[in-house]
Amino acid sequence: MLYDRVADLDLTIDDYELAQRERDTSSGFTRTTTVVSLHGDGETGQGEDVIYDNEAHYALRDSTATFPVAGEYTLDSFSEQLARIDLFPDNEPDQPTARDYRRWAFESAALDLALKQAGTTLAERLDRSYDPVRFVVSTRLAEPPTGERVDDWLDRNPALEFKLDPTSDWSTELVERLAATDAVRILDLKGQYHGTMVDQPPDPDLYKRIIQGFPEALVEDPALTDETRELFAGHESRVTWDYPIQGVDTIEDLPWEPDWLNIKPSRFGSVESVLDTIDYCRENDIRMYGGGQFELDVGREHIHALASLFYPDGPNDVAPRAYNDPDPSGDLPTSLLTPPASPHGLKWV
Repeated sequence: MLYDRVADLDLTIDDYELAQRERDTSSGFTRTTTVVSLHGDGETGQGEDVIYDNEAHYALRDSTATFPVAGEYTLDSFSEQLARIDLFPDNEPDQPTARDYRRWAFESAALDLALKQAGTTLAERLDRSYDPVRFVVSTRLAEPPTGERVDDWLDRNPALEFKLDPTSDWSTELVERLAATDAVRILDLKGQYHGTMVDQPPDPDLYKRIIQGFPEALVEDPALTDETRELFAGHESRVTWDYPIQGVDTIEDLPWEPDWLNIKPSRFGSVESVLDTIDYCRENDIRMYGGGQFELDVGREHIHALASLFYPDGPNDVAPRAYNDPDPSGDLPTSLLTPPASPHGLKWV
C-alpha cells in the first residue's frame, strides 16, 4: 500500500507560521488562501489551506490561538495528533469540507517536511517516476454565455484543451459551436454543489444538450434525479465525480462503479486517505485526473506532483496559476508540464 511507504517517515516540528495569499481570479472573485509552514531540523515543509470562505482565513490570521504541533513524530503519529486538534478554535466553518481543507494544509506540509528531513522526494519514497503532466484549462464562460473566451484561448494556443461549466443558459447553438472546436474534454455540471456560488440545479434539458452535444467528453458531477437519471443510461462510463469524493467509502457510495474520478487532495484531509483512494482506483481500474482549487501557492505544486506520479495523461484540471488570472498575459506554460530537474520534498518546481 502506498501509505505504508511514507507513514513511518520521521518528522521533527519545532514551530509553524501562517501566511495569507490573495489574488483576483478569472472567475470574478478574489481568492484567499493560507500557506502553512512547518519548521524543523533546518528544513521547512509547506501546505496550503484552500477554504473558499475568505472570512475563515481572516479569522485564522487574527486568532490568538496556537496549535500544539511541535514535537517528534512519525508522519502517521503526527496525523493522529492533528486529528485531535481543533483547527477552527474561534469559529465553526460554514462548509463541512473546510475541516478537510485545513487539515490537508497541515498534513501536506508535514509530508513535505518529513521528505525533506529524510533527504528524499515523494517519487523516490513511492518508487515511482515524475512524468510530464497534461492539463486542461478550466473556465466559466461570460454572462450571457458565448464561445468567445474559448476562441480567445485557442487563438493563443490551438492545442489547448478545456474543462467548462455549463449552465442552463447554454443554447443548442453554443453547444454546437463549442463542440466544433474539438477541444472540450470535461463538462462540469456542478450538480453536487449545494449552498455555494457555483450551484447549478439539475436541468434535464441542459443535461440532454451536453450528453448529445459532446459525445466524447467526460460529464462531471451530475445531479441524479427521477428526471435526469435516465438520460445517463448507456453513458455511465463518461460520468465522473469530483465533489462527493472524499475517500474510499465515498467511491463505494456512488450510484454505480465509476470509470473516472477527479482527485482533489484537499477534499480528503489526510495523506492516508488520498493515497488509499489512489490505491483503490488503481486496484479497480478507475481512471483518474487531478483537480485544482484555485491554489495560489505551494498547493498548486502539490497537485502537479501527484498528477505527475499517478495520472499524468489524464485531462488534469491543474493548469498553472497564471491561467487563473483575470487577464493572463505573457508566455503561458503549455501542456505538457515538464517534471522538475531537481525535485525536493513534495514540491514539484
